Amino acid sequence: MRSSLAPGIKLATSFSRDSWYRGFILVLTFLFYTAYHLSRKPISIVKSQLHQNCSFVVKPADLNVTDNVTWCDWAPFDQDNYQNLFGILDNCFLVAYAIGMFFSGMFGERLPLRYYLTAGMLSSGLFTALFGLGFYWNIHSLWYYCFMQAMNGLVQTTGWPAVVACVGNWFGKGKRGFIMGVWNSHTSVGNILGSLIAGAFVSSAWGMSFIVPGIIIGTTGVICFFFLVESKLQRSTLRPSASGELSAYRSVSSQFTSACERPESPGSMWNLFPYIYLQGVVEFSLCLLFAKLVSYTFLYWLPLYIANVAHFDPKGAGDMSTLFDVGGIVGGIVAGVISDYSGGRATTCCVMLIVAAPMVSFASSALINTHISMLLLCGALVNGPYALITTAVSADLGTHECLRGNSRALSTVTAIIDGTGSIGAAVGPLLAGLISPTGWNNVFYMLIVADVLACFGTLIFRSFCSLKKKLF
Repeated sequence: MRSSLAPGIKLATSFSRDSWYRGFILVLTFLFYTAYHLSRKPISIVKSQLHQNCSFVVKPADLNVTDNVTWCDWAPFDQDNYQNLFGILDNCFLVAYAIGMFFSGMFGERLPLRYYLTAGMLSSGLFTALFGLGFYWNIHSLWYYCFMQAMNGLVQTTGWPAVVACVGNWFGKGKRGFIMGVWNSHTSVGNILGSLIAGAFVSSAWGMSFIVPGIIIGTTGVICFFFLVESKLQRSTLRPSASGELSAYRSVSSQFTSACERPESPGSMWNLFPYIYLQGVVEFSLCLLFAKLVSYTFLYWLPLYIANVAHFDPKGAGDMSTLFDVGGIVGGIVAGVISDYSGGRATTCCVMLIVAAPMVSFASSALINTHISMLLLCGALVNGPYALITTAVSADLGTHECLRGNSRALSTVTAIIDGTGSIGAAVGPLLAGLISPTGWNNVFYMLIVADVLACFGTLIFRSFCSLKKKLF
């Protein structure tokens, strides 16, 4: 009697080769961007170690110090204006990231994504590790740490447009919201792992909180070089030549004219107008600007807030802050599923942002009592729209019929949306650094206003555009 085929083998052979490639690319790009975010997170964990209340720290008996208040702090962050200095440090990364993002997508269109991602991850690993080496080299110059943050922000712009372009090349629009909602959890997973890794070293040798993540993202860069297949065409060895891609890019103007009724514009490498003109790009970019302002303020300041208000140690504050990212994982998936079935990505974003505003207010008081449920809910409502816009919405717009003939335009559209959002990501932590000395409640009021603007500001702009179209 012939035995039947093993169930596991039946399952494996039921998938086509194309399905296996899709799954492999999804896992691989998930790993890549997890590493990107993992290397961004340590600075928020280490802040509470660079400046802490030294009166609660056990002082070694053989250490002669004259100042019992700041002896354990790391200069130059031992001054009273340390919150402003942290804000400057955050903005060195975020401003460089925002500026670089507008150019990164265009380079991503023209360079092989495998090489582009590999170079970006290796460079990011280098600058992340160099920041941590400041601990072992006993460096106390603010300019050194600012330079490392700025360079890291610049090279990290290689990540998002490239990984979204890879996923967009492999997956259609069918269940894109759900697929990308699950896939986009790499952001929160990276934040969680970055917090846990940094927290493991922060109290003993904070330099390792950066060096270990630097090694991890550098290693994923090597993996990218050996294993990434960026598109179906490349797998089929039918990838168009570089000159063909450039010609396709230069044909965008005429395609816009026929399919989208827009005026002609030159096909210069630096010309973003054809992409900005796409309906939805500006609206969602503005929405993401305020959404990322809120998300990144939590990303960079939540551990310090928990440490100051709830009196947690640096490791405990970092561990508690991961609950916000756990909520973000659920929020991204829920937003994707709802938008798939409702067909309204903009409506899904607006509803979640409206509900998020009061939740941020409740979280400000709940955190004092370490209210876990409020952190989870706030993370879901804040990061859900952010995740939806940066993934499914960007992919929808980047594969718009107006861009047919330019399959890699997805990289540039993604960069425009995320680059605009990154302006908000830079402004939020800076404002938090300036406002927090006046009271943490004022920071949360600022976040509530940003949530409201993310929704209503976008709706007002869309209404204005519709009215202008009817009148003119």
